[in-house]
Amino acid sequence: RSVWNTTNLINHNINIKESLVAELLDNGNFVLRYSNSKSFFLWESFDYPTDTLLPGMKLGWDCNKKLNKNLTSWKSLKDPSSGSYVFAIETWKVSHGLILDQGQLRYRTDSTYSSFMNITETEEEVSHSLKNNTTNVSSISILQMTYIGSLRLMELVGEEMHIKFYYPNDFCDIYNVCGDNSYCNFNNKGRQNCLCIEGFQLGHDQYVSSLTKTKKRCVKKSYSSCHKKEFKKMKNMKLPDTQYTTVETKVGFEECQKKCGMSCNCTAFANVDIGTGGL
Repeated sequence: RSVWNTTNLINHNINIKESLVAELLDNGNFVLRYSNSKSFFLWESFDYPTDTLLPGMKLGWDCNKKLNKNLTSWKSLKDPSSGSYVFAIETWKVSHGLILDQGQLRYRTDSTYSSFMNITETEEEVSHSLKNNTTNVSSISILQMTYIGSLRLMELVGEEMHIKFYYPNDFCDIYNVCGDNSYCNFNNKGRQNCLCIEGFQLGHDQYVSSLTKTKKRCVKKSYSSCHKKEFKKMKNMKLPDTQYTTVETKVGFEECQKKCGMSCNCTAFANVDIGTGGL
């Protein structure tokens, strides 16, 4: 039986004598359009990505088309059906990419990710697309959500493939691996452990998933006036989720610090644009 046909896409306000054309574009986008229109597509494969992002494709939210574009892994190396891993784009301010496994958040991208991705945040879309960082006309970059749950950026030069980015890299990339008021330390010797931020110490047990499974959490050593704050500079830190933070894109570093110091609800601040030397 028929499960899909082009007649479902025809706009009946347009002359039905216009013929439909299916075309594979040079960038790999398979489109359906009217014969007299080169730029308006009735349907395009780039709106429905599988496990791979090509140049020209976008991930994220398209409000005009009411689409949320994600990457979904293969089930296995030899089975291209949908697997359990999904790479999705969050809609919060200063959006990031999220790797989910069976709907559960496992990893969130770091600052390296933004070095090869264009990030657009407007009322019409919140999207991520590949930057053109190469001057080699014979090369092409692709981003893939693999069947083992890793995100990798590959550059194809002729028949050779080079991996430019691989995520996650280590234990510290696990989402919220250390819990509140703490950070994950990864040193040159390969040791990975969770440490409390200065001013905090391990306190009472925190329930994780059951009464028999608990872990220590970092709590404040002492409580002082909220208007007498001392900020501790910390480098090489991943920014926290922006879902529960205030994002000010038009203020400088010193003004941001001043605003945080005057608010009892503000406990830390950071420069979003680390590419300009911010922390």
